[in-house]
Amino acid sequence: MVTQSSQIRATELIKRLAEAHGAPGSEDSIRGIFREELRGLPIQVDGMGNLFCEKQGRCDRPRIMVTAHMDEVGLAVQSITRSGLIRFIALGGWWSHTLLAQRVRILTGSGLEILGVIGAKPPHFLQEAEREKVMKIDDMFIDVGADSREMVLSDLGIRVGDPIVPFSPFAPLSRPGLYVCKAFDDRVGMALAIQATQELGSMDHPGTVVAVATVQEELGVRGATTAPCTARPDAAVVLEGTPADDFPGSSEDEQQGVLGRGVQIRLLDPSAIMNRGMVDLALELARKHQIPHQVAVRRGGSTDARAIHLHGRGIPTIVLGVPARYIHTHNSIVAIQDYTSALDLTLRLLGAMDADTVQGFTAF
Repeated sequence: MVTQSSQIRATELIKRLAEAHGAPGSEDSIRGIFREELRGLPIQVDGMGNLFCEKQGRCDRPRIMVTAHMDEVGLAVQSITRSGLIRFIALGGWWSHTLLAQRVRILTGSGLEILGVIGAKPPHFLQEAEREKVMKIDDMFIDVGADSREMVLSDLGIRVGDPIVPFSPFAPLSRPGLYVCKAFDDRVGMALAIQATQELGSMDHPGTVVAVATVQEELGVRGATTAPCTARPDAAVVLEGTPADDFPGSSEDEQQGVLGRGVQIRLLDPSAIMNRGMVDLALELARKHQIPHQVAVRRGGSTDARAIHLHGRGIPTIVLGVPARYIHTHNSIVAIQDYTSALDLTLRLLGAMDADTVQGFTAF
């Protein structure tokens, strides 16, 4: 179902989305890409800033919500020192160990991006005790090359509260099909939601698909808490950039997110148990159409499914993931074949979920 041209298109779309500035609460760049890619289709917005794009099939129902979150883990300006250094807070889950000496982009109110670097004391000046501890984010600062608070405010236009994201251009690695960039959590999911909606234009599908782009997932699935009110789904497919576990220190016997082994079908995590009927259907379709896939039971983490499956009287929900190494850092890695297998399975699911099938998800 996924063609070579679809794969080329996917790489271009992922690059555009991943490089865009989209800290929690400041997702305007991603909203712009979503609107542009799906122009010609009706798009709504709710009070949180979530976007909704409907694609009508043969019938009005079932309504299937295909959703991904726009935001990425980021930072925000907390204060500016008299000497022109910027203190910041975390927006989302960072391990502070990964931040020192990294470059960042500060988005000003006028739309300009200011490059800065998170300061790091050279090893020559470190005391022994300092070498052995992880520095707290509260003790870090960003250097934008200013020599005073007035220069930061007046010349650069940076204000308290301005959003910050990593500086990390999209790039291929030496092994074909592997790419590195920031924000694959969840820009690969956003690309999937957009591309699946586009591909539906040449597909026969039974119900109405509502592509949803949510806000502030990294701060506690806030957008996903309100999104179902507008989407009114009968079932939901959550598309994610999930943490890969194929690196040293992870037990090979328990690896469930390996690059190159296909789409990850999540059965459960601490925040949500997926609808077993949807999981069984996804597994059946993956086997039938020889779509590479891996099954995951996660000991930690959560997704927008946390809020969606609890909405109203309950919504049958599944999470499909593209494994990404080193998420929530400046540089994560994905394999394009995992993305295309996720796209293939998403389209197969949307084509299979007619009214009787969806009704069967809740025939307890």
